Amino acid sequence: MNNIQRVCVFASSCNFLEPSYYQAAEEFGELLGKSGFDMVYGGSSLGLMWSCAKKVKEVGSQIIGVMPERLHNMGVHTDECVELYVTPCMRSRKAKMDELSDAVVALAGGFGTLEELSEMIVQKQLGYNNKPIVLLNTNGFYNKLNEFFEEIIEQKFAKDISRDIYYIAETPQDAVSYLKNYVPKEVAISKADIYSR
Repeated sequence: MNNIQRVCVFASSCNFLEPSYYQAAEEFGELLGKSGFDMVYGGSSLGLMWSCAKKVKEVGSQIIGVMPERLHNMGVHTDECVELYVTPCMRSRKAKMDELSDAVVALAGGFGTLEELSEMIVQKQLGYNNKPIVLLNTNGFYNKLNEFFEEIIEQKFAKDISRDIYYIAETPQDAVSYLKNYVPKEVAISKADIYSR
């Protein structure tokens, strides 16, 4: 295994999704934990977040939660985390999750997941980290987003090399295999790379 130990998982906190999303989250969590990875996540006891986290814990790995104070006060956190960090706001939450993790996986999610994912892509694009970033494409959930990414690249709002920043995994097994075998690539971030034709 490479030096990845903690995987940050972004995911929906909704309890009312199509059942296959929860099944995929549980399968991913079980594979993640059995592969020796610990999980950093939003600390919630709800939705795909918890479906994934509880499986990681059940198979013997650790879960680390990071939750903004406003949500923590709503009582949606779990006491099952080996560590639970309460942050002042969403921005500080993202920074703490980034600090604690060696990789990022986005399960299906809403605007919060999209915002978290986008920030991590930009962080890697600018060379602030070289972590694997994986989108788990359950039910083709990220197909439209990937089409938009391709539109961004095609219209030259981003370089072709941007495709190396993230990986679209079609199954939980694919996602975990990518993490296990990840070899960092240098993403060009010089002034010429960013601003030249």
